[in-house]
Amino acid sequence: MAPEAGSNRSVERAVAVLRAFAVTGSLRVTEVANLAGLRQSTASRLLSTLESAAFVERDADGQYRLGAELITLAGVAVNGHPVHHAARQPAQSLAAATGLGANVAVRRGHEAYYLCNFEGRLAPRAFSLTGRRNPLHATALGKCLLLGVDDRRALLGELERYTPRTITDHDLLDAAIDQVAWQGYSTETEELSLSRSCLAAPLRDRSGHVVGALSLSGPSSAVDLATREHELSRLVVETADAINSHLGHHGPTDPQLTAPPGRLDQRSRS
Repeated sequence: MAPEAGSNRSVERAVAVLRAFAVTGSLRVTEVANLAGLRQSTASRLLSTLESAAFVERDADGQYRLGAELITLAGVAVNGHPVHHAARQPAQSLAAATGLGANVAVRRGHEAYYLCNFEGRLAPRAFSLTGRRNPLHATALGKCLLLGVDDRRALLGELERYTPRTITDHDLLDAAIDQVAWQGYSTETEELSLSRSCLAAPLRDRSGHVVGALSLSGPSSAVDLATREHELSRLVVETADAINSHLGHHGPTDPQLTAPPGRLDQRSRS
């Protein structure tokens, strides 16, 4: 069993080296070693092996970055995901039609994991959201993904504050998710980052379970929820319904509330 245990340990260390690059794009050996919790000699040896497999590569300054082979594997993984397969084209069309960013995410534990995003002319980004993670409680996508999660308090724990508008009280979060269940979409105004807003709708599989979420996002001035919420929510919900059909969902969703919950007062969130 010793050789097998040693092999498993080597794989775990190699994974730790690759995950170190989630912090920043380019790293020196010493930085990789510190982030992965390894000796510098071990990190250097693993980086050499990963470089030979094209999982990492070095630039002219001797810094390492993730290699092209990982792009190939990531492309295969994301293209094989049923939610991505069903949502990619509708999301791209939604971004083009509205000029806002269209995003598709699934839940991974206590975070929203982005499968794809498309930039609109009014919401350019300097980076892709694909593969990134965001907190569930502070995003419109996350509020949709929390539908159907029974013990949200155990899943999320203490709710971290990102801006003065972030919901940090579980009772308020429950009320926000009840509102999503009743109206069929969620909103978020500067709860994760200032000057950005978002609307989202849940994506459901053939059994009606929430398996993802679709959102429109961008600068608050472009999203302009005060005057455009009805227009944009209709587009998001209609696009989500089209995606749901591709996922096999054609029937009723979760039981709806008998009356609309009161709108959350943003001041009560501080």
